Amino acid sequence: MRGAMSSLRWSLLSAAALAVAFVVAPSLSRAAAPAAAPAASPEGSGMWLDITDDATIRPFPGLHVSDDDLADLIRRVKATKWPDKEVVADDTQGVQLATMKKLAEYWGSSYDWRKFEKRLDAIPMFVTTIDGVDIQFIHVKSKNKNALPLIITHGWPGSIVEQLKVIDPLVNPTAHGGKASDAFDVVIPSLPGYGLSGKPTALGWDPQHIARAWTILMKRLGYKHFVAQGGDWGNAVSEQMAVQAPPELLGISTNMAATVPDDIAKLLSAGAPPPASLSADEKKAYEQLDDFYKHGLGYAQEMTGRPQTLYALADSPVGLAAWMIDHDIRSYRLIRRVFDGESEGLSKDDILDNVSFYWFTNTAVSSARLYWESKLPFFEPKKIQIPVAVSAFPDEIYQAPESWAKAAYPKLIHYNRLAKGGHFAAWEQPDAFVTELRESFRPLRKK
Repeated sequence: MRGAMSSLRWSLLSAAALAVAFVVAPSLSRAAAPAAAPAASPEGSGMWLDITDDATIRPFPGLHVSDDDLADLIRRVKATKWPDKEVVADDTQGVQLATMKKLAEYWGSSYDWRKFEKRLDAIPMFVTTIDGVDIQFIHVKSKNKNALPLIITHGWPGSIVEQLKVIDPLVNPTAHGGKASDAFDVVIPSLPGYGLSGKPTALGWDPQHIARAWTILMKRLGYKHFVAQGGDWGNAVSEQMAVQAPPELLGISTNMAATVPDDIAKLLSAGAPPPASLSADEKKAYEQLDDFYKHGLGYAQEMTGRPQTLYALADSPVGLAAWMIDHDIRSYRLIRRVFDGESEGLSKDDILDNVSFYWFTNTAVSSARLYWESKLPFFEPKKIQIPVAVSAFPDEIYQAPESWAKAAYPKLIHYNRLAKGGHFAAWEQPDAFVTELRESFRPLRKK
């Protein structure tokens, strides 16, 4: 590694990474190879678009893993070559051996992939080609003619699996304790290189490019106005949509807000203690960020700097699972509790649905390239001038304080500090997530 670790803490979050919060330090950044100039797009000024794009919306043929591929997964899980046990009594050395053995035992003997496959294939899925890449997406329309169109973007190590629990409550609110006026039309795309979307073979698919593609997608679906939501990379994409401010976009909601003030960022980069002037909420956020920068950025550094090196993730399902569940410490500890038999917002099947989805789509490496592509400072305010709603969950990378949110988003229309939930909010706390979206976007429905 070139450069001292002390210089990485904040800047590492500032150059490109995160499936939840990371960025490359200036000392680690590398110049991207020049890409050929793209053709101008007829669908929006300055957009990239291959003139051979098929702009039609086509039904997605579904997902069916062959019996041979399913048997191969189980064989690999059972044939795992295990390392020695960690030599500490806690999780400071990483994902613990006992947790991974419990996960592998369930995966290889009790987990039912076909059950998830049927669940996914029952949902309306489509595909369209944007800038030469096939974009797969879920599209479920409400029966309410006044439903508000909503595009939700996942992150890493997430996928469209994260949002499946919230689709029906958003689309059919009266069946889930809501009002008819709370209805949404829901669009959930797979990021390029993730899940069932195509894998880019050319450079340039950074969050800004994806944001432009999402606007094209919503316009192709015929929506004249819509809102956007995201966490992790989904936040980065939604915020870039807000920065670009297409006239169709009414506002955005985020469950992983970018609000860290410049003076706080500098102190974190220097490894300084929290200032005495911070409020209790600000101090908590500072301490969460400080811990994450010091102990939680390893995977983001590797994917930002050398994503292609991660061959082992495409060869070992247990290795892939360990890499994915070590995303952030509070999410890992929740997952550990699940495999210890405790009841949480996620189940064993939830966790293995997502890991298996990555395995069968062979997207461990292609998804990591988004870290390499992005040059955005993840938690730095982006000077967004359209309406923004913030849902601050306590076990996120950091729980954004209201004071920081108000400063970062001049048109803050909703802020709520929730009592439970973490990085995968829609997946882990779907009821709270749905309530947040209903309340967040209610003021914009008048428009």
